[in-house]
Amino acid sequence: MESCPKGSRQRFSSHSLSPLQSHCPQAAPASWQQWWWPSSSVSDNGDVVPQGLLAQCGTRTVSLAGWWLVTMHRAQQLPRPSLSLHPSQGVSLGDTVTLRCHLPKPAAWVELYQDGLLRSYKDMDKHQVMAEFSLVCVKLEDAMKYWCQYRVLEPPGVSEKSVPIDLVVTDHRYSPPNISISHEKTVEVGTNVTIQCCNQGYGGTIFLHKDGHSAPLQHHDPHGGGTATFTLFGVTPADSGTYRCSYHPKASLFVSSPLGDSVTLEVTPTLAPPGAELVSRGNLVVAVVRGCAAALIFALGVFFVNDACSLWIRRDESLGGEGI
Repeated sequence: MESCPKGSRQRFSSHSLSPLQSHCPQAAPASWQQWWWPSSSVSDNGDVVPQGLLAQCGTRTVSLAGWWLVTMHRAQQLPRPSLSLHPSQGVSLGDTVTLRCHLPKPAAWVELYQDGLLRSYKDMDKHQVMAEFSLVCVKLEDAMKYWCQYRVLEPPGVSEKSVPIDLVVTDHRYSPPNISISHEKTVEVGTNVTIQCCNQGYGGTIFLHKDGHSAPLQHHDPHGGGTATFTLFGVTPADSGTYRCSYHPKASLFVSSPLGDSVTLEVTPTLAPPGAELVSRGNLVVAVVRGCAAALIFALGVFFVNDACSLWIRRDESLGGEGI
């Protein structure tokens, strides 16, 4: 696990929330030095509602709360962005994580929220449609939900917030779970396979992973116990692969144990019993003979019908000639 410098302050590699650097309009007597939120809250739609937003220009302090609220009231609602996490899994304490906010259109700036609180923002160029926020030296307090939002100036608008994503951090101080499988390495199609995971008594939720899949296949809360049972019903060749377990300790939704040891499952097609091939060939021959017989009977039937029709026609013609 990478260690962070003692006493260092981890931060996003973009603008921090405070102070926010700005510039004074030309009509102002001096340049704006800074503006900040002494205290703020987030409304239901994600807007930052300042409680006494202040800006300092020279020796004058100006309240901007009224201007902000009016602007947000008039702002148009824009399509939501999407947020992705890189790497998406396997993030350990001390690692660096990048959150990418993908925009449906260029924006003036993008905001990143951590558990509903504004964490960072980034000014955007007019052609940019993605903002990156890098969190250096991840700590336990960084493990939570994140979402992003963007704003445009002309006309004023604020987007819907993105779908939240979870930053789950692996803490290697927890012991990896044990795993066992109910069958041998190779099983036939249609078999029910049981996999058991034990979380060493830490409680919480246990997850079943399959190599090559970004998300867990199943999860289970043993309700006080330390063992979870996962069943794969009627397995197919698609279920072949390597399986592992992890767990989130009790009351730690965004903290994970390391992945434990693995078990491998190989699903093979059902083997035919001895002589099944000969039986199959015999059935094929019987089917062909029956088909040929049916075709012959049908052809003979058609022949006899046509012959009978010809006899009736000749008989009618003969009777007609005698009547003349």
